[in-house]
Amino acid sequence: MAGRAAGPCVIVFFAGSAYDGVAGTDRHLADELSRQRPVLYVEPPCSVLTPLLRARPVAAIRASSMRSPALREERPGLWRLVPRVLPGAQRPGMHHVTTRWTRAKVRRAAARIGQPVTAAIATVSEDLLDAVAGVPTMYFVTDDGAAGAELLGLPRRRLLAAERRQAEAADVLAVVSPVLRERFAAMGLDAAVVPNGCSPDAYEGVDEAPWPDDVPRFDRPAAGFVGNLNGRLDLDLLEGVADAGHPLLLVGPRQPSCPAERFAALTARPNVVWTGMRPHTELPRYLRAITVGLTPYVLNDFNRASFPLKTLEYLAAGRAVVSTALPATDWLREDAEGAALIRVESSREAFVKAVGDELAAAAESGNTEPGKPEQNKGEHSMAGRRRAYAARHDWKHRAREIAGLLDQVGGPRDSGDQARSGR
Repeated sequence: MAGRAAGPCVIVFFAGSAYDGVAGTDRHLADELSRQRPVLYVEPPCSVLTPLLRARPVAAIRASSMRSPALREERPGLWRLVPRVLPGAQRPGMHHVTTRWTRAKVRRAAARIGQPVTAAIATVSEDLLDAVAGVPTMYFVTDDGAAGAELLGLPRRRLLAAERRQAEAADVLAVVSPVLRERFAAMGLDAAVVPNGCSPDAYEGVDEAPWPDDVPRFDRPAAGFVGNLNGRLDLDLLEGVADAGHPLLLVGPRQPSCPAERFAALTARPNVVWTGMRPHTELPRYLRAITVGLTPYVLNDFNRASFPLKTLEYLAAGRAVVSTALPATDWLREDAEGAALIRVESSREAFVKAVGDELAAAAESGNTEPGKPEQNKGEHSMAGRRRAYAARHDWKHRAREIAGLLDQVGGPRDSGDQARSGR
């Protein structure tokens, strides 16, 4: 790549997750930005010892990254960098060395790509935005890291201090939820809210997608959850759905913060199917298998500040949604259409009843298998209304909002119209 001629300017995107991991805000936003402007996706630093020391599903993902070149072109317009650093990367004192190494590796990677850098975006609080000097910078906060310090396994005070430094140093501060905006406002910092989105086009053919090989054909409508199975989830709600006898499909890796014994007991039930992690491109096949999508998050400070992607993805696939009472869900329900499409309940009894009501409504309509044409076709059907609503929150709109914010401080201009998100 060293001999590549100069071309369009590159956005350096410091991500908080591996590109091949469970697809979250970082990957979706970087993918969409890369369709407007080339992007260098910088993964979290990884020690060469990580795959050997971490015997968990994510280790396999990172091990795959380690076998790949540190810098590679994923597809035209999108490069991926895995910064390889010394062991103990996040230990006190050592994390400063890790940050310096990462900045240096990013500068070398940008030079190898051979195209000028025009802006830098970080969704992490590490001091990385100055890796390329003289370009507009954005700190995009997608989670309340300090509230989730225990879940992340990092010191809360260090996260708070790093977060504030990053917010004050960046040219633009953006956050994913109104709760985060209020949090930064209390520090005297103004933040733009850019919520998560979805990719409606990816689920356009969900009802005709091949049935997943590792999921049995249910004899009645099923509920499902797609994403990381971790300490953020209220297992009591999932257990309640299973106790009620409903088929339950779980798609995603189990993280150590999810209680192992309880989760094993849940997935051992005959009406519960757990697939483990599956590639993001295969999710339409798994969403075909469910009628109701679940967002069963615990109501704590970390989750209140979040904006679960899965709620919009379920809607994009035309599925009913039952969620706990998160501020992000309330934001989606502020207009009459959103309120009609998302059921919100937080107690076990009410949550399970809402799931049962949605499944029963599907069964009464004759839809014993998700994807049945008479239920899911037509713009005036419930499935059509859900998809239309999700389309108003397309990642294309979110990427334009990000590009527009950078443009205000001299960053990349969006080649398309500055479309509104439809809110």
